[in-house]
Amino acid sequence: MSALPVHGGDLVAAEARWGKPALGWLDLSTGINPWPYALGHVAAEAWHRLPGSAEQDGLRQAAATAYGCSPENVLAGPGSSCLIAGLARCFSPRRVAVVSPTYGEHAIAWAAAGHAVSEVGIAADAGGAEVLVLVNPNNPDGRTHDAAAVLALCDQFPLVVVDEAFGEVAPHLSVAGRLRPGLVVLRSFGKFYGLAGLRLGFCLAQADVVARMTAQLGPWPVSGPALAIGRAALVDRVWADATRAHLANAAQRLDGVLGKAGLHAFGGTDLFRLVEHPDAAAIYDRLGHAGILVRAFAQRPDWLRFGLPGGEAALNRLREALS
Repeated sequence: MSALPVHGGDLVAAEARWGKPALGWLDLSTGINPWPYALGHVAAEAWHRLPGSAEQDGLRQAAATAYGCSPENVLAGPGSSCLIAGLARCFSPRRVAVVSPTYGEHAIAWAAAGHAVSEVGIAADAGGAEVLVLVNPNNPDGRTHDAAAVLALCDQFPLVVVDEAFGEVAPHLSVAGRLRPGLVVLRSFGKFYGLAGLRLGFCLAQADVVARMTAQLGPWPVSGPALAIGRAALVDRVWADATRAHLANAAQRLDGVLGKAGLHAFGGTDLFRLVEHPDAAAIYDRLGHAGILVRAFAQRPDWLRFGLPGGEAALNRLREALS
């Protein structure tokens, strides 16, 4: 690969590298649902005034119902990255093990907060750690751990942080509804609902951790429009169920296109697929020149991650670029 991979979603960097595509960019680099939740009407007052306790409580209740926990165990924040960093600052320096490879922000945030961070391949290699960070399903390889196995880790580590950013497509794996002391669950909103720009995420934990996180974030951490949109989306379980089925079908169709091009997915979720190929670097650049951005990895130059093309035209465009 001639240069470091373009980070997921960075179309400015992609254009600087490959030029401006005549058909515009087809961004398959982020794992975000390309069929977003319809925003609907947002009252003007949500934009004009600071959100009040009623709006915040409404979102907290909607999230608690959706995730199967109690409202007092829910903290909403402006995106997962902010919550990851805030959580790391809530604890005095300690030994932290991050099950990797995974989303790099976890190790960065805990190290920046003064913790001693190591990356391990499996939880069993994290002996001596006081904090275990696990992403389930994992990004980028889709590795999963069943709920019973995750809960058993709470008997081995004083604090277990489970990032369920892609949990909406695998609800049977979630431990959000089984919170206990020493367990923190992070949930993303933008990926499944396709509204990453809204910047909304949730920390689910015992009340003492929620209180410390609240102090970290300060007042009004979530905008009025995000409170309204998040609440409407989280209570719409009909949409959620239909979307899971739609994403599963779209992922299977993506598998077909990749397979015919000799790219067989060995991991992923219903929002992305991970492939391994010895010519991944050349494929990455060929797709970039065709105006298609996928996710490449500096540490694994034989890997490529493909998000879901958002419709038949996008799928055909990928098929043609790979043929």
